[in-house]
Amino acid sequence: MFSVNPFADFRDECSNVLRDALRRSYPELIVSVTPLDLPPNSRFGQLSSSICLEHARDVGTSPLDMAKKIVGEIDLSPYKLVDSVKAEGGGYLNFYANFTALSSLTVESAKGLDVEYGYVKSAKPERIIIEHTSANPTHPLHIGAARNSVLGDSLVRLLEARGHKVYRHYYMDDVGRQSTMVAYGYVELGRPEPEGKPDHFIGAIYSVTNCLIEIERLKSEIQRRREASFSEEIDRLQKELDEWTSIAVELEGKYPKIFNRLLDALKEKTEDPELEVARLNREYEAGDEEAKGLIREVCQICLDGFKQTLGRAGIFFDSWDWESNFIWNGDVSRYLEKLKRTPYVFMTEGVLELDGDKVAQALNLKGFLGLREDYEIPSLTLARADGTTLYTTRDVAYSIWKFNRADRVINVVGMEQKLAQLQLKLALCALGYVDEAKRLTHFEYNLVSFPGYRFSSRRGRYIPFDEVMDEAIRRAYEEVSKRSPSIPEEEKRKISDLVGIGAVRFALVETDPTKPVVFTWDRVIDFERNSAPYLQYSHARACSILRKAPKTSRGEADYSLLKEPLEHEIIFTVARFPEVFIDAADDLKPNTIADFAVSLADKFNAFYAKYPVIKAESPGLSQARLGLVDAVRIALRNTLRLLGIEAPERM
Repeated sequence: MFSVNPFADFRDECSNVLRDALRRSYPELIVSVTPLDLPPNSRFGQLSSSICLEHARDVGTSPLDMAKKIVGEIDLSPYKLVDSVKAEGGGYLNFYANFTALSSLTVESAKGLDVEYGYVKSAKPERIIIEHTSANPTHPLHIGAARNSVLGDSLVRLLEARGHKVYRHYYMDDVGRQSTMVAYGYVELGRPEPEGKPDHFIGAIYSVTNCLIEIERLKSEIQRRREASFSEEIDRLQKELDEWTSIAVELEGKYPKIFNRLLDALKEKTEDPELEVARLNREYEAGDEEAKGLIREVCQICLDGFKQTLGRAGIFFDSWDWESNFIWNGDVSRYLEKLKRTPYVFMTEGVLELDGDKVAQALNLKGFLGLREDYEIPSLTLARADGTTLYTTRDVAYSIWKFNRADRVINVVGMEQKLAQLQLKLALCALGYVDEAKRLTHFEYNLVSFPGYRFSSRRGRYIPFDEVMDEAIRRAYEEVSKRSPSIPEEEKRKISDLVGIGAVRFALVETDPTKPVVFTWDRVIDFERNSAPYLQYSHARACSILRKAPKTSRGEADYSLLKEPLEHEIIFTVARFPEVFIDAADDLKPNTIADFAVSLADKFNAFYAKYPVIKAESPGLSQARLGLVDAVRIALRNTLRLLGIEAPERM
């Protein structure tokens, strides 16, 4: 017999015990909820109720006397998992588990459910679209974008394990100046075949093209101001030009062939490159066939590189959605026209704006949006004076398209886009899609930083995700070689790949998404604490113990012999895994899975260092401890799966 949620079974028994005893001791007291919380220390049991502190006055007694009277009415004979209930701490009711029964239930449940242990299915499964990564196709995925990818993929894994039908979408931002800029440089180079990894090649073209055009723009601007004898801004512009000139030196050193070919090409131009880029952008948005062929070609080259990078990290997509499609199929203009017919849109200096604050007030949305009533929401620019639309305007059409295919939509987007995501919801509400806006979640995340390194993709300053994975694998190989020199080379390389990529993924998901990640190698590749290698090593250690155990049974497991506090803590932790999983999936908090895994590994390694397993004092204890180790192995492997991290059996 096994349970999908052993600790919930214990909680239910405690709740029933309390409810029955409360009815007998205070029949006149009506209590709709009997809350049970985890006590701060296991010395006070495994669950605790403060009901007596809350209702003692209602029955005219002290909390402690009320608690004692309730305890006196308790009958535990119908229950298997509750060992005792005590009135303690000035009126708390503390519930103590029967660890023999809880150990048996937890271990047998983990072994019986195996790869599904912990993954409690939702009673109301939904269709969910998770859009994540969606980096511009103008440079390689860098470590900052990788946090988006890893968080998004972890959410997919959590919600799929919860029983939802989850679709992974990538929104290809192929409309706008950045994509047009790289396409312009690509043409000036003669549309060359990629040299090296395709997205890195495109990134080099973008950085160099952008740099050279910025330099020419600043030179022209400075010259115009000098001719007009308007020197007020010249110093600022000159400083900006000096910075771009220094960046040009960097880029020439990194990409000499691309840099010099583009420099020569731009010297021969008679028309301002800025004007050419702007014209190409307008033509692409208008659906000009030549512009479409060119920009799609460049984006596809970059996309091929993205797929290679993400595939290495175990991240894949069900759908690649092109932003331009929603312009060309008329959806963007159709919804824009509908917005114009609402009372919330106005024109100012040729620019079309949405009055977000007016929408929120008219539809009483500020409470739902979590805003103060006195907060004034900035207006949203829907279209420029030249008629081209902006990203959020196009995202309105895309969001409605997604809701035609899903019950919920989760956008994994950086915190810096908080206002844009808020304005998107307001635009949907203005169009009448209020229910959809309420089912749209902005899963926001903070930045990633490398100490001493300043990121700027426009300036070609970023750390590619590929390079981070390469370095992690190299460091993992050194550590694996040092710890297990006798492992065959092929297996050593395979383990190093799993450990290195797992280390990077864990480093990007373990921190609360709203907090920044400071990426340091001594913390990422650490076999001793709080890292993926530490968790993988703990799993491999559990596998090693089980591998070394005699194949023939030495007797039945006697779980009553698991009396050590560490053994009880491990059982309690494994039993709680399903509850932790439910909370993580329902609240969209993958970092809590990482926290749980580290806590379990800490307890297991402390147990390993202190107590024998195979050579325990008796066969019954040995079998019980082997069962405990197996339950740890299963729980660790299943938590790592949720984070997209492989659990090797040897390291």
